[in-house]
Amino acid sequence: MTIKRHNPGTRMSAAVVHDSTVYLAGQVSADAPNARGQTELILKKIDALLGAVGSHKSKALSATVYLASMATYDEMNAAWDAWVDPSNAPARATVEAKLAQPKYLVEISLVAAV
Repeated sequence: MTIKRHNPGTRMSAAVVHDSTVYLAGQVSADAPNARGQTELILKKIDALLGAVGSHKSKALSATVYLASMATYDEMNAAWDAWVDPSNAPARATVEAKLAQPKYLVEISLVAAV
């Protein structure tokens, strides 16, 4: 079994590949003023991380979406639905949670096959 850490830091790695599975850390972006915009930017980050390890959104297995407020559920889903591969949608949970900083409205973690 091999483990490869991508963009490692002292606290966490952006992605960890174990055998043929990649685990992405929770991704956030404060570069948009609303949940839809933040989700779109987060999904671009996810695409880049998956590409860096030889994977793709069509290989997503599981995703967890954290929302600072469930009132933004439809906004997040508008971005998600435009991004997700409809033939290969992952298992997904969406929960309301207090995120690390108030500027973050959305956080997404994802597990995919490589």
